[in-house]
Amino acid sequence: MTGLDDMTHSADSSQRGRRPGDPNETREAILAAARELFTTLGFDKASIRKIAARAQVDPALIPYHCGTKQQLFVAAMRAPINPVDVVAGIADGDLDGLGRRLIEAFLAVWDSPAGNGLALTLQAVLTQEGMTTAIREFATSEIIPIITGKLDGPEPERRLRANLVLSQILGLAVTRYIVKIEPLASASAHEVADRVAPNLQRYLTGPMDKS
Repeated sequence: MTGLDDMTHSADSSQRGRRPGDPNETREAILAAARELFTTLGFDKASIRKIAARAQVDPALIPYHCGTKQQLFVAAMRAPINPVDVVAGIADGDLDGLGRRLIEAFLAVWDSPAGNGLALTLQAVLTQEGMTTAIREFATSEIIPIITGKLDGPEPERRLRANLVLSQILGLAVTRYIVKIEPLASASAHEVADRVAPNLQRYLTGPMDKS
């Protein structure tokens, strides 16, 4: 066998080793592998190449079927919406109104038909071992930079401000939509926004008293 024959034989063997068949099956295999590795390794260490190896597919098939790593993570977690898209969509505009826009967008999504799916996703994240690490790394690398990029001041201060905003929003999600504590659970979106927006804005632009 010539060197060229060896190369052809090797390429044929490699192709046979890749997952054939229905595109839907390929996508589901990718999502299952991603879900497993995001849970066990975290968002940062679960590389596209590692996920492809676990799913037995060519790495090039992952962006074809699932988009970016960020989009793959959202799909693997079965989240009905991409939180990065929501935050990025409202980040542009007047900084003084960002707190209001954040809470209004949050309430609009959670009060929509997608809200039930979000609640199920968040419950799974809070109860499944390993998922908290993946969510933390996802938020740190994909969501927080969008917020900090709009703020003034030193980097540590901007990150703290963004963390405080996320703590308020996640706490509200658990209290209003998962645990459903009254009267917050049944309060109107307008009332909740009126009460929460000033606090979010204070986190974003208010003085950071260190005393």
